[in-house]
Amino acid sequence: MEITVSANLSSKIPQFKVGIITYENIEIGPSPQMVKGRLQLFQEALFFDLEEKELTDFSGIKVWRETFKAAGTNPSRYRPSVEALYRRVKKQNYLTPIHSAIDLNNFFSLLYEVPIGIYDAEKVSGDILIKIGEGTDGYDGLNGRLNSMENMITSADHEGAFGSPYVDSDRTKVTEETKKAIQIIYLQPNTPITEAHQLTKSLMDMFLEIHGGEGTYSIVEG
Repeated sequence: MEITVSANLSSKIPQFKVGIITYENIEIGPSPQMVKGRLQLFQEALFFDLEEKELTDFSGIKVWRETFKAAGTNPSRYRPSVEALYRRVKKQNYLTPIHSAIDLNNFFSLLYEVPIGIYDAEKVSGDILIKIGEGTDGYDGLNGRLNSMENMITSADHEGAFGSPYVDSDRTKVTEETKKAIQIIYLQPNTPITEAHQLTKSLMDMFLEIHGGEGTYSIVEG
């Protein structure tokens, strides 16, 4: 499987980069208490932080709003997924455990202030192109709605769009039956490449510690 960034996306966001992790032979299930505890404690600490700060005081929120604008997306109408998580915490509508893969995904998204998508690799068809969506791009999302990806950053396989730093599709979602997965970390474009490698590897190592299996990672740039 090859993962590339389109020329159009690269021209609009010259420093665009993603961390890509592929996993095999993983075991997803209820989160261990350590993951549940870290997720809850981080949200509680973040809530007090958010009482004293604006959302855009967090560099990841600010940068991803700017990135959405550069792509052609109105970030006030279509919020980056990491901002949506922060808004939940600000309202004390804390994230509750779903399963180990989603819980870790949410934890690292909050921690690193970036959108992160995780997908069942066996539901992804062929190569992946990360691009600016066109009028025909869209999918049934995890938000329970049909989402157009026009003028939005989206990941597409041979069957069409399936992921985005806004919301992911139902078609490629991970479940407790998933054995192979692909994780896309939508890094802040201004992240230095050395830091991008460190962040991506740290996330992969933690994921493998919880889920077993094997993983490989790379940084894909425009």
